[in-house]
Amino acid sequence: MTTAHAVELTGSNLIGNDDVTGTGTAFQATDPATGSALEPTYHQASAAEIDRAAALGWEAFATYRHTGLEQRAAFLESIAEEIEALGSVLIERVHAETGIPIGRVQGEIARTTGQLRMFAAVVREGSWTHARLDTADPDRTPLPKPDLRQREVPVGPVAVFAASNFPLAFSVAGGDTASALAAGAPVIVKAHPSHPGTSELVGRAIRNAVRTHELPEGTFSLLSGPGPEVGITLVTDPRIRAVGFTGSRQGGLALLAAAAARPVPIPVYAEMSSINPVFVLPGALAAGAGELGASYIASMNVGVGQLCTSPGVLFLIDGPGADEFLRAATAAVAATVAAPMLSPGLATNFERSVNRVTHTSNVTVAARGADDNSLACQGVARLFVTTAEHFLVDDDLRNEMFGPASVIVRVGDTELLPLIIDRLEGQLTATVHAAPSDYPLARPLVDQLELLAGRVLFNGWPTGVEVGHAVVHGGPFPATSAPATTSVGSRAIERFLRPVAYQNVPEQLLPSELRGDNPLGIWRRVDGVLREPS
Repeated sequence: MTTAHAVELTGSNLIGNDDVTGTGTAFQATDPATGSALEPTYHQASAAEIDRAAALGWEAFATYRHTGLEQRAAFLESIAEEIEALGSVLIERVHAETGIPIGRVQGEIARTTGQLRMFAAVVREGSWTHARLDTADPDRTPLPKPDLRQREVPVGPVAVFAASNFPLAFSVAGGDTASALAAGAPVIVKAHPSHPGTSELVGRAIRNAVRTHELPEGTFSLLSGPGPEVGITLVTDPRIRAVGFTGSRQGGLALLAAAAARPVPIPVYAEMSSINPVFVLPGALAAGAGELGASYIASMNVGVGQLCTSPGVLFLIDGPGADEFLRAATAAVAATVAAPMLSPGLATNFERSVNRVTHTSNVTVAARGADDNSLACQGVARLFVTTAEHFLVDDDLRNEMFGPASVIVRVGDTELLPLIIDRLEGQLTATVHAAPSDYPLARPLVDQLELLAGRVLFNGWPTGVEVGHAVVHGGPFPATSAPATTSVGSRAIERFLRPVAYQNVPEQLLPSELRGDNPLGIWRRVDGVLREPS
């Protein structure tokens, strides 16, 4: 284990270089296993404190957006090193505030630092600037052709909303923050109230890196608060130019409305809701129904079901193997013992959602996991079964249950599958289990599913998102508010950039990406041809 830095939690908002005790509502984190409050006490940031963070961010933007590629990349790498230097202090605080097992916490730290280093490599490589040069032709007739050059520029300060279920990888230094900083945009993070201590630790790590690289103090700030006031005030501040959000549909829609109502609306990149449908076709069932049923429940239970990619509904084609699949899935749920959910609020909402489905007509409770009444916020696994006919007419069965629960839909006629897909909302993922004998049936399904989901996968499970260059973590509404984008992977940087064309600008005044001698040594498209650095 990495040797830990001594860090004292103070309960402060981190506004530029200053530790500021908020003047608003007091709140504390709760240990979800014991229900006990965790020190220190935090206070919601006031309107004046939010204004100060936004002012510093706007001031920093004028300098930070002009940082060189190497300086910006080194800054991102320093954040990763500062986070790793927290060692056991960070690991133990994450576990205390969320109940996430130590092994998964360590994995999430690695994912968080890996994302930062990936974006550092992306920044250095430079193709994200999308530099394009169209050569002038003054002799063209009937009109001369102008000199045109294009690149991407950062949009301005970004407000990032930390997620509850990934206190590191989708939080203070997560993908939204890393990609915005990579783009050249200062970041103001609204910490999630369920893990304020974790947020403060990581926020201090980022601030240390800001100081190490002598960047403007407003390059990063961290604000706290248990209610919606901080978020709405931040999103409506005219100096904020884009928003990254991972959370509930209710929260995402509130931010979308606030951003749209501004005198100058801004984009909100919100990940909100997904039930991640899975389709198990006959050939796959015949090849291993029991194993599939058990692995389905294993995926459902990852993170106590509190993952945005958890398989919330599975369509099971009736026929040989279907009953065996159901028996295996049922047995796996019955063998599950409750684990702590992330927070009291999530545990309450989960019970509300499963009770709604439990009391829905034509739905059977196929299995229920064992309780652990020693836990303050327990998540007890549930498995429901219904038919395709009832799924098609009952809206409640198509709502997300954020926790360890899923619905098996038995499909007697494969001709119902296109109609089923038409009834589904936009999704982050869609999964197909198919053997080669199923390909004639699978081909039209994939054709439909690519319009429904951001990621279509075969013979696997949607939990576990690979961070890389080809991944898409997004999808049509309400999975996200911006289906043309991804919040994971190197293309996430594109959300916080916009293209600018420069026409007949003197060479001496052009940005480095667009100068004729290519001083940055990056790939560029010149007169329509992609050219490597010479």
